[in-house]
Amino acid sequence: MLYAFSKIFWTAVQPGNFLVLLLALGMIGMWFGRRRARSLVTLVTLAFVAILVLPLGGWAIVPLEERFPQPALPPHVDGIILLGGAVNIAVTEAHGQIALNRYAERITASAALARRFPDAKLLISGGDSRVVPGENTEAEITRSLLLSLGMPDSQMLIEKQSRNTYENAVYSKALAKPQPGQVWLLVTSSFHMPRAVGCFRAVGFDVLPYPVDYQTADLPGMGWSFTGELDVLELALHEWVGLASYRVLGRVSSLFPGPEPISSSSAR
Repeated sequence: MLYAFSKIFWTAVQPGNFLVLLLALGMIGMWFGRRRARSLVTLVTLAFVAILVLPLGGWAIVPLEERFPQPALPPHVDGIILLGGAVNIAVTEAHGQIALNRYAERITASAALARRFPDAKLLISGGDSRVVPGENTEAEITRSLLLSLGMPDSQMLIEKQSRNTYENAVYSKALAKPQPGQVWLLVTSSFHMPRAVGCFRAVGFDVLPYPVDYQTADLPGMGWSFTGELDVLELALHEWVGLASYRVLGRVSSLFPGPEPISSSSAR
């Protein structure tokens, strides 16, 4: 129930949808002669202009992306955890071909790490995040893709129950059974890493963050691209809202998890 509510809630309040709904409400109010409707339409219009002119998305996402720097990889790695999110299940099912989305770097980076550390297990974590799940899962689709690219099945561990980041951590720990002194890399988008690391810490699974999939090239500047800036802004706000809600639910121990030395006890 909570999961379905979170999906519906974010659909309604994500900036693009929310502003359009406010604009429609203002227009309806103007048709009915409401005095305050004009002010609402003006405010929404200013918000659209601000998104076009100012690097709001960059300002919001840079702190998330820079929270965890690229790590110096150790000589030995026991496991690599690939968080789901890079597979479009609906499109894959509709066309019979594996469809990746903008987060495909999570998969490509994990595959490169698995090739670099052939003795490490690659744990693929991801179920079906749709409100009404189907028969396929992200983990199984990703496994099929990596098998077709030559990765041995024996190197992969498949976790296909999780539907969100917290469940990624819970079910990954249960499958990996990390031992003291082991090194497990966590691969996910850089802007998503604070929430992901917070969840893994909360369940007692110490990981070495390996952020990928950066959205910003340099310091944010005026790009005059409304759709591009809105897209990045929605990514960032989704993470900030996610961090706040996870903190309230006790799924992370701090509002903005940051770097900490990897512990010698991965299985607390």
